[in-house]
Amino acid sequence: MRVIDGLSRPQRVVIVIALGLALAAAGSYLVSLGAGLAGGWYAYSPLTATLQVPGTGLPGWLRLLIWLALISIWALASVWILRPPPAAKADR
Repeated sequence: MRVIDGLSRPQRVVIVIALGLALAAAGSYLVSLGAGLAGGWYAYSPLTATLQVPGTGLPGWLRLLIWLALISIWALASVWILRPPPAAKADR
């Protein structure tokens, strides 16, 4: 017996939404790693001889892979959580 079998459909939907929000927060944190501070004196007079660009963080392809992995986890977990209990399948 699965742990979620005792939950009603609306409770399962709330769990799926909460899981999506938690994964979105984790994804935002993971994607922003290495980005450094967004502010600074990059046009300060002694520094204008060279281009001073703030750190942009992870490469785009890695950020894409992180988001695709988190979306895949969310989709698979949603299918698992929202599927009907085994007893409902036998009634059909």
